[in-house]
Amino acid sequence: MRARQGGTRVLGGECRLGTLHAEWTKLRTLRSTWWLLLAAVALTVAAGVVTTAALDAGDCPVPAACHEDTVELSLTGVWLGQGAVLVLAVLAMSGEYGTGTIRTTLAAQPGRVRVLAAKAVVVGALTVAAGCAGVLGSVVAGRELLAADGFAVPGLTEGATLRAGFGSVLYLALAALVGLGTAAALRDTAAATTCALFLFYALPVLSGLLADPDWRERAEELTPSTAGLAIRSTIGLDRLPIGPWAGIGVLGAYAAGALLVGALVLRSRDA
Repeated sequence: MRARQGGTRVLGGECRLGTLHAEWTKLRTLRSTWWLLLAAVALTVAAGVVTTAALDAGDCPVPAACHEDTVELSLTGVWLGQGAVLVLAVLAMSGEYGTGTIRTTLAAQPGRVRVLAAKAVVVGALTVAAGCAGVLGSVVAGRELLAADGFAVPGLTEGATLRAGFGSVLYLALAALVGLGTAAALRDTAAATTCALFLFYALPVLSGLLADPDWRERAEELTPSTAGLAIRSTIGLDRLPIGPWAGIGVLGAYAAGALLVGALVLRSRDA
């Protein structure tokens, strides 16, 4: 009995690794995967460079008196980079429904939740890799541009800077998981992409249009991108509608909810 149980554990582990390997193989062999990852890095860095390059210390009495959150400005591009990782995550799931290969996937691995979990791991890992490159490039480039203009910039290893950088990478990974869960629930590329982009781009605009300040602040606390992007801030945290880590918690709840709904739909529907 012990030998049989041990064999079952080995087979289960091999099955999980096989599912991960299969999902990794499918994603890495698609050109769109690498183009979207490149776009995520390029958009994140480019927007950060443009924003910091446009800042002029001459508008302040002295550069040291410019109370700008230079780290947050450098990470402006995270707002654009999220679009590329959202599309990548949606395609990782809905693309198989579009081509019909989802039937082959589920025939080879009947554990549907395991398939979704493997996709989440692979998409999350790729997003983290691209996020690290984009965030590091943005912070370094922004720091050099702002320092050359006379701004007092914090060190790369300061606690607030590290939190903003690490949190921004985590933000992108969680945004990708929201897109993946949405695609698993809707199974259609156009519908899932529209829904995900609405959540992260249109919903913040709509919440900002609320006339009542209290309602507007509450809406900002519950909007995934507005709440999550608070992680980039390093100064004036008391003026934010929600704290940095609390905001990431809100986005994490959206990611968990999207994956849960996606898993339930995936289990209950035919391929």
